[in-house]
Amino acid sequence: MFTSSETPIIAAVVLVAFSILGWGFYRARPFGKLGILAWLQSVVLMAPWLLFFGCFAAGIYINIAGVLLLLVVSTGLYVFLGRLLRNAGQDAILKARATERLATQASETANAAENDKQAVVTEVKLEAITIPEADLSTIKGIFGIDTFFTTETIPYQEGAIFKGNLRGEPEEVHNRLTKKLQDKLGDKYRLFLVENTDGKAVMIVLPSLTDPKPLQLPQKAFAVILLVATIATNLEAAGLLLNFDLLANPSRFAEALPIGLGILTILIAHEIGHWLLAQKHQVRLSWPFFLPAVQIGSFGAITRFESLLPNRKALFDIALAGPAFGGIVSLIMLVTGLLLSHPGSLFQLPNKFFQGSILVGSLARVVLGSAVHAPLVNVHPLVIIGWLGLVITALNLMPAGQLDGGRIVQAIYGRKTAGRTTFATLAVLALVSLGNTLAMYWAIVIFFLQRDAERPSLNEITEPDDARAALGLLALFLMISTLLPITPALAGKLGIG
Repeated sequence: MFTSSETPIIAAVVLVAFSILGWGFYRARPFGKLGILAWLQSVVLMAPWLLFFGCFAAGIYINIAGVLLLLVVSTGLYVFLGRLLRNAGQDAILKARATERLATQASETANAAENDKQAVVTEVKLEAITIPEADLSTIKGIFGIDTFFTTETIPYQEGAIFKGNLRGEPEEVHNRLTKKLQDKLGDKYRLFLVENTDGKAVMIVLPSLTDPKPLQLPQKAFAVILLVATIATNLEAAGLLLNFDLLANPSRFAEALPIGLGILTILIAHEIGHWLLAQKHQVRLSWPFFLPAVQIGSFGAITRFESLLPNRKALFDIALAGPAFGGIVSLIMLVTGLLLSHPGSLFQLPNKFFQGSILVGSLARVVLGSAVHAPLVNVHPLVIIGWLGLVITALNLMPAGQLDGGRIVQAIYGRKTAGRTTFATLAVLALVSLGNTLAMYWAIVIFFLQRDAERPSLNEITEPDDARAALGLLALFLMISTLLPITPALAGKLGIG
């Protein structure tokens, strides 16, 4: 049995895992069979890791072959549930279209009357709209009873809001109307589909002049300076890991170079992930502003969007791609390093090192076995590089503001929930910072640079599909398992230290 000192960490892991699954079930229930199938997909995706960590906490160690088997079985079940979900979704779409057709026919007369009633009000409000009259007339002409039936036009910033009734699937309607707008007026305007305060869909048209602006030359120069500083801190961090100060011993540059390049490789992989998915969705990204840090080489990078996002799917894909690329490279380095570790390896780490992370500690216990119980554990340099990469990835997955984790939450759950998780993250960091300077640093960075949510996408109504939602939950779970430490008592019970 576990002692009372071990109970809190076990309870924390169990509570976090079941809270994530419980929240998913709560959101899925209103959608009936489709929602439950989607929730089961997320359960299947997380099950191998929950089983792995659960068995680990109970003192049962699943080897690498067992972990791979769990992942294969999980993938097979995930694909099977996906097929069931698609089949159920097709039936739901057919029923929804039939219901929509009947509702459209019944409401056309009432909508026409309402439109006439609003005409006078609309004409009065048009006087305050800054869009040229000819353009406004053209814009109103793209709407129709089979896409978006407008009932009111009101001024908004440099454009206009069109209230009305959405007729059809949001993504399809938005794509059709966007194409019509571009065919008639070229690149002069942007069409947004968002929810009003009353939960109804509205169309907003704004001039393209309000698009995000690209970086200016001074900003690009600053990005280059930060990159050079990050390369320097990577090398300095490598030197400190090798027990020398590179600034005081520049002649030992060659010794620090392999580890410094390893950390830089993870950072570059992270940014390549963002860039590849941004190219896929035709979104422009700014140059990355790297955050140098002597402690671990770098805290990652801040990247801005230089064009509007087409939808929340694009926001999710671009946000997740960076941590996915960087995290996979880090995990490969970590596991490879553990497999290559042997007596006489370059690094001898205190066994307490492996108590700093549930993920790292459990993998080390599975691969290295009883070796992690020794006062000093011999490890390959790739273990250090992989661990630092996982920490950098996990820090950027915190669900706050414009961090990758904050963008993922915003894409899946919307801006309101993203604002709440940002506040919660800042509160937790403020508490942890009482005994951890790293937490204080991140609280300051988020509060002053990253706390705001991303601006709305062109189609803000269509949510990411359930597979993306499940991957997002898995990413957040792995973030927690990377940053959450193992208590000394539990580590001793498990043979770590």
